[in-house]
Amino acid sequence: MLAATYDRFGGPEVITVGEADRPEHGPGQVLVAVRAAGVNQADWKIVGGLFGGEPPAKPRGIGFEVAGVVAAVGTGVEGLAVGDEVLGRAAGGYAEYALAAADDLAAKPAAISWPVAGGLTIAAETAYRCLDLLGVQPGETLLVHGASGSVGAVATQLAGHRGVRVIGTAGERNHDYVRSLGATPVTYGAGLVERVRATVPDRSGPTVDAVLDAAGKGALPDSIELAGGTDRVITIADPDAEAHGVRFTGGSESAVLADVFAEVLPLIADGTLDLRIGGTFPLSEAAQALAEAESGRASGKLVLLP
Repeated sequence: MLAATYDRFGGPEVITVGEADRPEHGPGQVLVAVRAAGVNQADWKIVGGLFGGEPPAKPRGIGFEVAGVVAAVGTGVEGLAVGDEVLGRAAGGYAEYALAAADDLAAKPAAISWPVAGGLTIAAETAYRCLDLLGVQPGETLLVHGASGSVGAVATQLAGHRGVRVIGTAGERNHDYVRSLGATPVTYGAGLVERVRATVPDRSGPTVDAVLDAAGKGALPDSIELAGGTDRVITIADPDAEAHGVRFTGGSESAVLADVFAEVLPLIADGTLDLRIGGTFPLSEAAQALAEAESGRASGKLVLLP
């Protein structure tokens, strides 16, 4: 099979697309013939060695979310059969075949396109997890930094569906998009506190009830001021979180995917929630896709189509 791999830490130039052994599935595992694989910010950081760890001793796969067709199932797998269309979390998703734990997959609704299915899992899980950690309730006000990005957009829409008012930071060019998600857009940068307060002029106490930082643009001090403390401020992107007393969530933390899929998939399928696709690439252009993700220029989720 064809797969994108890297054998040393570095930028997109260390990625090679070529023949690799097809993974062997074991008990409780599912082999997926990949139709779409999401490109995530964590991917280029892992390839670049920014998360630490030892460099690869041999070529290592990339990517951890896919959509595709079940090619084989291991013993003990129930509810999935060869030929089923699925989406979820998988190892080495930048490839023609990827291996997944059965519990990390869900049936793909027919109404969801392959690119959306391939790029949905990580954004949906992260948004769902953050909203639960923040404990947002109907009638509350949530500030989302990076509301036009994949995680921010899903969080904005999911919170709105739950009856939460959302204020979303984004660049000027994405304000119309943020409005289309049901949020009030504001710009980043100096004066953020005043701009956010201007959207809720009659509110007493803290300006917002909770803050989700999905952008990592240095807005934590303003976020703490707006929320009246650190208790309900969370970030997935700012490495200075600890210095500000703010919780950073990521890495091995995860919501139960079955719970995420149970809420999000019907909303995506019926058009209540949307995942904007910023571009698709063939597997042969995996390096270019990773470079585009690292650049931050994409307006939406990037997806590989093996």
